[in-house]
Amino acid sequence: MITSAAFAGKKYAVLGLARSGMAVAESLLASGAHVTAWDRQEEPRAVLEGRATIADPLTTDLAGFDGVVVSPGVPLNTHPIVQVARNAGVPIIGDIELFSQARTDLPESRVVGITGTNGKSTTTALVHHILRCAEIPVRMGGNIGLPIFAQAPLPAGGIYVLELSSYQIDLTHTLDCDVAGLTNITPDHLDRYDGFAAYTASKARLFAMQGAGRFAAFGCADGPTCEIADRERARRGAERAVCLDLDALSPMQAAWPSLQGPHNLQNAAMAVALVEALGVTPDQWQPAMESFRGLPHRMERLGEARGVLYINDSKATNPESTAPALAAFPPAPGPRIHWIAGGLPKGEDLGDCMDYLGNIKAAYTIGEAGPLFADLLEGRVPTLHRSELMVEAVRQAVEAAEPGDVVLFSPACASFDQFRDYETRGDTFRQLIGAMTGLCPDRADLQGKSAA
Repeated sequence: MITSAAFAGKKYAVLGLARSGMAVAESLLASGAHVTAWDRQEEPRAVLEGRATIADPLTTDLAGFDGVVVSPGVPLNTHPIVQVARNAGVPIIGDIELFSQARTDLPESRVVGITGTNGKSTTTALVHHILRCAEIPVRMGGNIGLPIFAQAPLPAGGIYVLELSSYQIDLTHTLDCDVAGLTNITPDHLDRYDGFAAYTASKARLFAMQGAGRFAAFGCADGPTCEIADRERARRGAERAVCLDLDALSPMQAAWPSLQGPHNLQNAAMAVALVEALGVTPDQWQPAMESFRGLPHRMERLGEARGVLYINDSKATNPESTAPALAAFPPAPGPRIHWIAGGLPKGEDLGDCMDYLGNIKAAYTIGEAGPLFADLLEGRVPTLHRSELMVEAVRQAVEAAEPGDVVLFSPACASFDQFRDYETRGDTFRQLIGAMTGLCPDRADLQGKSAA
């Protein structure tokens, strides 16, 4: 557990006691802070009974509090806690802001911050993997793995690698990352923002919090990312605000089995730019790229059975995330992807996925989006199955796939029509493939769940 004397004697309200909220509450209490905690569920409240004041911040006099700590899942554009805190003059913050404040009392370390609409989880895990292989003390947290406050503090010289969603950045005000990266920006989460420009501005804040002498890398493949890069280049100089060089790494990519496809080339280039800014050499990062296994549910290679490759890409929750997965398996010589797609749609079309229909041998549509996707694909792919249920789609794909083919589960949709979250959806796909092919060992080596 991370604790800090910076919190001693201060007053905080913690709203939401899931993994990150509970970790924050325990850390604040251990640091000598006065904590008012609340959750809709009785069980987590009972854990803190007698050690914290159990009360809803919405009905508490917050005058004199030093902060209201909320989960990134709390919608700041609609939740009443925002106005309650504002009326009391109390800042609304998240665990990453508290971590930033705690750093003054921790052994000297460096922080890597990684954000973007797509690719940030893989990039974060890859940076963590490279640093571990280089035998540098490292912790991974933020929107991936264990909550940062639930982990032991690093010794001097260590590096914290943080995946940061826009929601987490919104709750952070003082995090000055030593190095930071922005993979890309495409429309997403617009229910939480007043338009795409506001969502883009949220991402940009990570870099505005950096000092002008810090390093940042940018994907520069889309307009909003380029605009942020140009602004930071003007502020800190071109040598400290760089666009990725994909061409330099492209010849090496074939040797990295878990980093195939154009999107993973960008993820790899981002990771290399960030670790080299931290002093890691090519002799250290090159072998690490070959041994990287990838994230669960993100272009996760489940293995081959009878010459067919099975890929779990459940984390692809929008068409922009699925399109690179379709691009990763071009015809050889004919189309070879058996694409299982569908769920809760985020729009009325398949976006960039339509550019890669020539790579698809058969499509299997499922979930609420199934009829929409089937209508969009009808007559544009060689074979189309309106499967409705995942189990039926998997059965059909396993039976139809031939040696050299790829069965790709990349839904291009949210999971909430049939599954609790994308992890549960991906686990279900893995289990079905395991039952039908004998593949799919457990992935206990890496925790991929969000800390929100």
